[in-house]
Amino acid sequence: MTEKLEPKPSHKGLYSALAAAQAEMGRALKDTNNPHFKSKYADLASVCDACMPALSKHGIAVLQPPFDDETGRYVKTIFVHGESGETFECRVPLIVAKTDMQGYGSAVTYARRYGLMGMAGIAPEDDDGNAAAKSPPKVEPPRQEKNAAPISNERPASPDISSDAVDAAISYLGGAEDFPHLQRLWSNIPKEIKLHSKVAAAKDAAKISLTPAQVATPNADLGSDGIPY
Repeated sequence: MTEKLEPKPSHKGLYSALAAAQAEMGRALKDTNNPHFKSKYADLASVCDACMPALSKHGIAVLQPPFDDETGRYVKTIFVHGESGETFECRVPLIVAKTDMQGYGSAVTYARRYGLMGMAGIAPEDDDGNAAAKSPPKVEPPRQEKNAAPISNERPASPDISSDAVDAAISYLGGAEDFPHLQRLWSNIPKEIKLHSKVAAAKDAAKISLTPAQVATPNADLGSDGIPY
C-alpha cells in the first residue's frame, strides 16, 4: 500500500510563511566546545538543525552567498518564498582575523551562523534544554568565627580562572587588527574571564598599540567593556 504524502502548507506571502515556520522552530543547542574559553556554543550545524526543517516545510529557501564589493565584505542571508517569490535579506560583515583561507572560511561560517539566527529569530540554548528555566543555587554566606576579622563583601580583583584560559584570552586579544576588531574580540570573551586583571590589562595594552587615528573619541567609553572607537 502506497503511503499518502501530506501536502505542504500554502502561504500567500513570505511573512505569513515565516511566522508559521517560527512556531515550529526549536532552539540552537550549544553543543560545540570552544577550547580557548572552556565553554560551549551553537555552531552553524546546530542553527541549521533548529530552523531549516521548518523553513523548508513552509516553502522558504535560504541563500547565504558571500560578497566583496565597493561597500565591503559581507555574507548576505536571503529568505526566498517559493510560492510568492518574495524575498527578505540581511547582511553580516566579514571580519577576517587571519589573511588565509582558514581565516576567511571561519569568518564566513561565523557570518552565516549569526545571519541565519537573526533572520529566523532563534536563540542558542544550553544542551540540557532546561538551563534557562533553572533557578540559580542558593549560596550560604560563610560562617564567621567569634572574634574573627570581619568578612569583606568586596569582589576580588581577579576571579579564580585557570591560567590556560587567561593565556588564551590574552593571545586572542593580541590578534586585533583595529579598534572595531578589538571590540568584537572582547565581546566574544566570557564575562568571568573579562574580570581577570591580566585579561583587562591585555585589552588596555591592545588599545594602546592600535593606531590612535582610528579612535573617533579617545575618551569615550562604550558600555562596560571600556573599548572606545
